Amino acid sequence: MKKFSLNGKWNMTGGGYNCDGNIPGSVYSFLLDNKLMDDPYYRTNELEATPILENDFVFSRKFDFTVTKSPVLLHCDGLDTLCDITINGKHIAHTDNMHRTYEYDVTEVLKDGENDIKLLFASPNKFLREKYKEDPVPGNGDSLHGMAHLRKASCMLGWDWGPRLPDAGIWKDIYLLTVDSDRITDIHITQRHENGEVFVLPSVKTKDGIAEIVVKVTAPCGCEFTIPANCESKIENPQLWWPNGFGNQNLYTFNVELVENGQVVDSNTKRIGLRTLKLIQEKDQWGESFCHEVNGIRFFAMGADYIPEDNIMSRYSKERTYNLIKQCHDCNFNAIRVWGGGIYPHDYFFDACDEYGLVVFCDLMFACMAIPGYQAFQDNIEVEITENFTRIRHHASLAVISGNNEIEEGIEYWWRDECQNTRKRVYIKIFERMIPKIIDKVCPYIPYISSSPSSGGGFVDIRGENTGDCHYWQVWHGGLPFTEYRNHYFRYLSEFGFESFPCEKTVNSFTLPEERNIFSRTFEMHQRCKGANKKILNYLGDTFLYPADFGTLLYASQLLQAEAIRYGVEHMRRHRGRCMGALYWQLNDIWPVASWSSIDYYGRYKALQYVAKRFFAPVMISCAEIGETTTRPYVVMQRDVYDYTTEARIVVANETTNDISGEVKWELRSADSKILQSGSENITVPALDTFWLNNLDFNKTDVENNYLSFSFIYNGKVISEGTVLFTVSKHFNFADPKLRYEINGDEITVYADAYAKSVEIDSPDSDFILSDNYFDMNAGSKTVKILEGTPKTIKLRSVYDIR
Repeated sequence: MKKFSLNGKWNMTGGGYNCDGNIPGSVYSFLLDNKLMDDPYYRTNELEATPILENDFVFSRKFDFTVTKSPVLLHCDGLDTLCDITINGKHIAHTDNMHRTYEYDVTEVLKDGENDIKLLFASPNKFLREKYKEDPVPGNGDSLHGMAHLRKASCMLGWDWGPRLPDAGIWKDIYLLTVDSDRITDIHITQRHENGEVFVLPSVKTKDGIAEIVVKVTAPCGCEFTIPANCESKIENPQLWWPNGFGNQNLYTFNVELVENGQVVDSNTKRIGLRTLKLIQEKDQWGESFCHEVNGIRFFAMGADYIPEDNIMSRYSKERTYNLIKQCHDCNFNAIRVWGGGIYPHDYFFDACDEYGLVVFCDLMFACMAIPGYQAFQDNIEVEITENFTRIRHHASLAVISGNNEIEEGIEYWWRDECQNTRKRVYIKIFERMIPKIIDKVCPYIPYISSSPSSGGGFVDIRGENTGDCHYWQVWHGGLPFTEYRNHYFRYLSEFGFESFPCEKTVNSFTLPEERNIFSRTFEMHQRCKGANKKILNYLGDTFLYPADFGTLLYASQLLQAEAIRYGVEHMRRHRGRCMGALYWQLNDIWPVASWSSIDYYGRYKALQYVAKRFFAPVMISCAEIGETTTRPYVVMQRDVYDYTTEARIVVANETTNDISGEVKWELRSADSKILQSGSENITVPALDTFWLNNLDFNKTDVENNYLSFSFIYNGKVISEGTVLFTVSKHFNFADPKLRYEINGDEITVYADAYAKSVEIDSPDSDFILSDNYFDMNAGSKTVKILEGTPKTIKLRSVYDIR
């Protein structure tokens, strides 16, 4: 086996352009690298970039090749999307699926010496328009019409957080493969767990079936051993793989080699984790459970929804993805959901999840669109699904496969017309009959659900809370207050979110100074959710005083987002057992934009990412307060200050496998942090459970001047803490905390003279990541670590400064 790479320098022509660039690459990457187009992420340049793909483009190169008697294959890992391949003037194939790998025998068309290869990519824009005229299958309203007909990352066609930048090109490796020996065609490693023992079966298929197969295994400890292929072997002293927070992410490396005449002629490597990983769906007193179980431990899933990291695929990198997954790990995530409107992630995404212990809830790449019913489409996606899950099925992190994102819901509630029953029949045929058979053949041990959200399929109670997973959007899209989460007990909430603006540095990256207003044309181009800026202001008006400047407005929006998601997650964790998962929308951005992300396009943490680190902490204290924030969430009427209840219920959640004994302390304080009332209780929180303290009644305390602080102390150290107000922030009489700081090496110490809520530590001269940020503090000091970056100057603010 000899690989001849065709990556590297190519030429691109089309639309009046003629330039060279690097493959993997695309129309946009070639034009950007040659400075033939403006940055589509800057200002409103997207409007000029989208029409470029009204044209067809040809990518071509010449290469020297020596012909032998052995067959030669052209292997394409990723072609986006409508492509005709020609070598030396002979048409090889037409492709129409970005998500597939293509391989063709080109032995007869190659010649000794110089060869010429051309890939013609047809305009996706024109194709979509023509197909939509023929068959107007409904889809996401923010995208180019007709997206359901094209097997391409749907979000490249526009979404309510992403631009319309359809692009085209060779987005993964392309090479020639000389097949002068036997060849590995499939590796499927399965495992069996029985009475504490683990057995593995490496099934290996080859093209000819004549080479010797050698399977070398490297254990997590570094020791190596050999096992036979195609029969079961016992693993001695098995070291199990665990999700983040439950144990080590032990991985075994299987190196499969084909040997002919004493020479290795082909090889492939897979890393697996020894574990059982199930989706538990059992009848109980509330309906039916929906939770992950690893190695017999049922755990609460904590994480977020992952979208494509860039609209220009050549900008993806292993380093960038690993860094993002590491950040999730460091913020106590144990799960992540791959959303269905992008791409099947690269192998290194799953490698990172394996290494950092994030279980993956993986949608198939279908989102917010009805599905065409013609047979060619179904044949195409059958190959797509088979290829991708053959590729990723061995990963320890892969926990659940979902057929799609919101299509069952969309057909039932969004696209109600004369075609609805036909769409339902096509949907059931594909997602509830065809695809389960594919998954059962390729990886029957990975749980499959037909859609997210779903209560089990068949268009039955799709939005029901007592069965299956849910997407909940009444907080945000429905305009309901954050406290509304407390009226719901979702079994597993796989999507819920709240928008915020990015920080000033990110806004400055796509605007001119005069455009730094949330209703400017440029800013609205970077806010793709209709009416969202007004919605943020509505929630802001319910919560804060009106900010006096643009930067404070951005800061306030991030606090709103963090508070919204905190309300939801803390409530669900308080009801662990009934609720067993909280994956918020969304983790990351595809471009610089106002969105639901907790980490923006440039990798900058919003307030939510820091707050998530606290509400996803394995041991977490929280408080469900009852006051003006819950009894009258929108408007406080004229009233006497003492005409309502002020109560609090403190709960400690323990998402570890050990009982945790510690002390809960609470203090009712005035705005200057003086203690008015206090209490403490020594408790033991059982493993994988919660402990509810008795209700605290503060006898209708002065909500405009008093607040509650609370903490959980373990082994003499505060490991979780927080504060709550009994009124909205705009009605609380914050004293000036007179924030100040000191930098000592890799530590920043913040000092406050009074209660400071949501303290932000920022630096105009550096991007950095801290051990904590956007925290509440009583009068005194708090020290945080600088984990990344080298800030020289610091800017501090708190809710007191929103005025």
